Amino acid sequence: MTQAMPAVSECSVTSCSYNSDVSCHAGAITIGGDHAHCGTFIDISFKGGLDVRGSVGACHRSECRHNERLECSAGAITVGAGQDVADCLTYSPR
Repeated sequence: MTQAMPAVSECSVTSCSYNSDVSCHAGAITIGGDHAHCGTFIDISFKGGLDVRGSVGACHRSECRHNERLECSAGAITVGAGQDVADCLTYSPR
């Protein structure tokens, strides 16, 4: 059974090409790296994405309390500046 992917409720990273009006429009983002970084963040000269709100497709931060078998179980997440310009601010270690 597939679980619903949590929405990116807000993304304050306005320099990301998937961001429009403080909202993520990537089909699905990946959280990972050496901290809870949005691996889908891209800062290029044009806007892209879908006409839908972005969601979390995968989370590689297995020590996060919202991580269940590399899937995010949070109801929704927020992306913004943390250790890097685009981090999952909902990340919480176990």
